[in-house]
Amino acid sequence: MERRLLKPGEDWDRLDETFRWSVPEYFNIAEACCDSWARSDPDRVAIIDADEGGPDWTYGALKDASDRLAAVWAGEGLGKGDRVAILLPQSPMVMIAHFAAYKLGAIVVPLFSLFSGDALAYRLSDSGTSVVVTDAAGAEKLAPLVPDLPNLHAIFTTDSTGRDAWAAIRAAAPLANLEKTRADDPAILIYTSGTTGPPKGALHAHRYLLGHLPSIELHHRWFPQPGDTGWTPADWAWIGGLMDLAMPCLYFGVPLVSRRFAKFDAAKAWNLIARYNIRNLFVPPTALRLMRQAPVPRGVAIRSISSGGEALGQGLQDWARDTLGVEVSEIYGQTECNIVISSVPGFMDTRDGAMGRPVPGVKMSIRDPEGRALPDGEMGEICIKRGTPVMFLEYWNKPDKTHDKFHGDWLRTGDLGRRDADGLYTFVSRDDDVITSSGYRIGPTEIETCLTSHPAVVMCAVVGAPDEMRTESVVAHIVLAEGTNWTDDLQAELVDLVRTRVSPHVAPRQIKVHKTLPTTATGKIIRRALREG
Repeated sequence: MERRLLKPGEDWDRLDETFRWSVPEYFNIAEACCDSWARSDPDRVAIIDADEGGPDWTYGALKDASDRLAAVWAGEGLGKGDRVAILLPQSPMVMIAHFAAYKLGAIVVPLFSLFSGDALAYRLSDSGTSVVVTDAAGAEKLAPLVPDLPNLHAIFTTDSTGRDAWAAIRAAAPLANLEKTRADDPAILIYTSGTTGPPKGALHAHRYLLGHLPSIELHHRWFPQPGDTGWTPADWAWIGGLMDLAMPCLYFGVPLVSRRFAKFDAAKAWNLIARYNIRNLFVPPTALRLMRQAPVPRGVAIRSISSGGEALGQGLQDWARDTLGVEVSEIYGQTECNIVISSVPGFMDTRDGAMGRPVPGVKMSIRDPEGRALPDGEMGEICIKRGTPVMFLEYWNKPDKTHDKFHGDWLRTGDLGRRDADGLYTFVSRDDDVITSSGYRIGPTEIETCLTSHPAVVMCAVVGAPDEMRTESVVAHIVLAEGTNWTDDLQAELVDLVRTRVSPHVAPRQIKVHKTLPTTATGKIIRRALREG
C-alpha cells in the first residue's frame, strides 16, 4: 500500500517547488491508521507491547477492540463532538481508545499520566469531557474531582478498579458503521504545556495527521523502509510523542513499540532499542543527553533519529554521528502547528545552530510585531502561513486567544528567530525569554547550546536577572554530569567557553548549580520558574 506524500529521491528544492497538499474532503484517523490496514493486511503487526510481554497487537486486533469499545460508548450516548479523555501511559489501550473515539466522530483529549489533580481538573472541566479511559492510579486521582465535573459520566479503567474497559470490549458487539468525518472535523484537543501562561486547548482536525507526514518521510530518511520499527520515550499524551512518531508509524504500517517509563532511564532505553531492533526514534534532547552518558549495547542499528522541543547542540550531533552512525534530524513546531521545520543532514544544507528549512508545503516568514515581513538576517517572530493541514483550528472556548495568535493569515509562534539567505531558520528564544542587557537583546538558546557542549554540563537554562546597571544580567542555571565537582576553575572555564565561542557580551555573570531544573511534563525547561525563583 503506497502511502507516501513525497516522491523519494528528489532533492529538497525540487520537493519544495512541486509539492502541493491534496487533502480529501472526507478523512478519519482511525480509518487511515487502523481499519484500512486491518482490511488489507489484518495480521500485520501494529503495536509491540514491551510492557506486558504478551502477543503483538495486529491491525486486525486493534480494529476489533476499537470497534467494540466504540460500540460500548455509542450505546451510552457518546457521539460526534463529545470529548473522550485518555489518561494512560504508553500502552495499546491508548491507541484503542483513540480509534474508538474517532470512529464515533468524538474528540480525544490526551492527558499526561503524571498530571496532578489540579492539572486534571482544569483540563477536564475546560474541555467538558464526558468519558475518561485510565488505569488504577488515574482513577484514584480522578475520584475526588468527579463531584466538580458535571459533564463526566463514565470512567473506564484498564483493570478491575472501576468500569473494566477490557471486560466491556469483550462483552460488546462491534460497531456497525464508522462515522464519516470530514478532514476538517475536530479530532483531538491537545493542551499546551503552559510555559507562558495557563494551558490552552489547541483543537486539531483529522487532517492534522496528513500535515505531519511530509516531515516524517523526510527526517526519517524516506520513511518507511523495510525493517523499520519505531519507538519514542515521549509520552503519547503529547503532540511530540503521539504525532512525531507513534501515529505516523501506524499510518505507514511500521511496528510501534509501546513501553512506559515512570522515569526515563537511559540504560533501560538502550536495552529496549537493542532487544526489539528499533531503527527509528523520536527522542527529546534532554533524553538524548542522558543516553549519551550510558553505554550503547552491541547490536544497536538505528537508522534515523529526530529530536525537538529545545536546541540539540553540536555536541549531541557529533556523539550520534560518531557513536551511532546517525545524523540526528532536528524538528521544530508547537502544539498549535507541529513539525513545520526539519533539518536532514546529508540531504539538505545544514548549519550548526540552525533548525533547518520549512517542510515542503509549509510557508514561513520572520515578521516584526506589526506583522510585516523582515529581511533575511534580522531577528523577528517566526510565523507560519495558513494552508498547512497541520495547523490547529482554534483554541477551545478562547476566541480572543485564537484571534491574537494570528497576524491575518500568519500564525504567530511567539518564538524569535532568523532566516538566512539559504532559507535556514535559527531559533533565538521565546519572545518572553529574551534578556535585555546593556542595550543588547540576548536569546538564551545559543548560550545554553554552548554550555551543554561541555562534558560537565548535562542540562542548562539561561535567564535574565534584574541588574540596576544593565537592566538584566545573564544567569546560567546548570545540572552537572554525575561525579563532577563544582569548582571555581570549572566556573571560569564555562564562562570563558561562552565568551570565546559565542560572544563576551553574552557570557554569564552568574552560574548556579542545581540537582534538577524545573520542567514541563514534556521535558521543556520552565525558565519562568527560574526567573521567579
